[in-house]
Amino acid sequence: MTDIEIAQKNVMIPVTDVASKIGIKPEDLELYGPYKAKLTMKKLRELQAKASDPSGRGKLILVTAITPTPAGEGKSTVSIGLGDGLRKIGKNAVIALREPSLGPCFGVKGGACGGGHAQIVPMEDINLHFTGDIHAISIANNLIAALIDNHIQQGNELGIDPRTVTWKRCVDLNDRQLRNIVSGLGARTDGTPREDHFQITVASEIMAIICLSRSISELKERISNIIIGKNYNRENVKFGDLKCTGAVAALLKDAIRPNLVQTLEKNPVFVHGGPFANIAHGCNSINATLSALATGDYVVTEAGFAADLGAEKFLDIKCRVAGIAPSAVVIVATIRALKMHGGVAKTELSKPDCAALEKGFANLKAHIENIGKFGVPAVVAVNKFITDTDDEIALLEKLCKENGSTAVLCEGWGKGGEGAVKLAEVVADVCDKGKADFHHLYEDSLSLEKKIEKIATEIYHAGSVEFQGSALKKLKDFEAQGYGKLPVCVAKTQNSISHDPKLVGDPRGYVFPVRDVQLYAGAGFVVALAGDIMTMPGLPKAPAALNIDVDDDGIISGLF
Repeated sequence: MTDIEIAQKNVMIPVTDVASKIGIKPEDLELYGPYKAKLTMKKLRELQAKASDPSGRGKLILVTAITPTPAGEGKSTVSIGLGDGLRKIGKNAVIALREPSLGPCFGVKGGACGGGHAQIVPMEDINLHFTGDIHAISIANNLIAALIDNHIQQGNELGIDPRTVTWKRCVDLNDRQLRNIVSGLGARTDGTPREDHFQITVASEIMAIICLSRSISELKERISNIIIGKNYNRENVKFGDLKCTGAVAALLKDAIRPNLVQTLEKNPVFVHGGPFANIAHGCNSINATLSALATGDYVVTEAGFAADLGAEKFLDIKCRVAGIAPSAVVIVATIRALKMHGGVAKTELSKPDCAALEKGFANLKAHIENIGKFGVPAVVAVNKFITDTDDEIALLEKLCKENGSTAVLCEGWGKGGEGAVKLAEVVADVCDKGKADFHHLYEDSLSLEKKIEKIATEIYHAGSVEFQGSALKKLKDFEAQGYGKLPVCVAKTQNSISHDPKLVGDPRGYVFPVRDVQLYAGAGFVVALAGDIMTMPGLPKAPAALNIDVDDDGIISGLF
């Protein structure tokens, strides 16, 4: 059966019953039908207060992965299977995941609800409109854009130079046609003509702000601090200068609250926030994670793409802002994907090939090494495929052991929580031993240029960093404006540890090019764009939208 067929055959229980498993009462929830709910603001504040005390929070487990390949890795599937597996062995486990973006759902990557018998449900709702969070973020983002252009049109009291406006409009779809446009054409009353841009919603600064804000007060402060451009005196203009922050925050009053759903095995999952990890910071919301930490003894969360992207940003940005630390990291790998990193074509992956596996292991080894730089023990979850041979499994276990990690087979896709029991036992044991000595990769005091260099050389294994002149000048300007202590969020390809998607495996010693930098003063980090990365993806020649349909009863098909 397909993922959607498995999900549709599942009989869900009311979300109030799911909530009761972690001490959340019906009055603590705002229901979106029988199977989806948001926490009330009152309950969210209670959980935040409990999680603010380290003695009142559970042990945090971060799930990341090797560098993605067309063979697939299954990070969300393993995260969900691990959460169910921990429950199978009697642990009070709660899962915290990101919300799917519509772009990948109709494009190529797919959703974010897991797969097989390790899924969250209602799968179709979560993958499509869910509780409307991402739509609210899109509208709030575009209200800011409309207010900026209206201010310029209506006399421009702040003297905003239209050529310097940095705020982009957004839509949660892959629409390359909107990357670079000219807006405001027509009559004088139609606006001021200027070059304009769109990005996908999950890369917007508003998405990052929602994920990093605990309260509406903090949300408003961050929105006010957004830099929207410069005036004719070349001074920064903040959105707060337009005095419309409250209106934008009003659109986001519900979107800031975490959503609660369930796994196929009726276990609790907070799903909230959805920034991509290649072009944004790639983690679910602080509010969702804190809620899980306050209600679970073990919390399984994931960060997008591989350890060089989502995990690094989770550890250097989210943990820094939230004041949290993981007890263990799980790195998801498949033998198929490692053989692909070893040079095997996708069509040949079902054939045994220990030599290619050993060669491709260099990619996994690099990620194990990288996680070690943060002082957190790593366990390798081998997402098992039917084509994996005993010899290949034994070799991977041996290679992991030689490199200071433990490889554990995970069969969550086929067996649900039961297939992840061994992984759950190993990960819980690592957490309970308390060997994590977490620290960030860099200190706040390091210059922005040096922070980027440290990430590039120590995590991406580059030999050096080449900054475009304009990017270096902007970094110096950011520091002069008082933003030098902010963390850095690198936007680069997810298909390589490097900036170049063609460099598979473990590339080292190359030149890492930074072509531009952007200040996300509201979110509280600086974005460095490397290589050809874009913040508005495009659709493939044969998008997933070709396979999706709905019948007269509203039953969706073809959604994975």
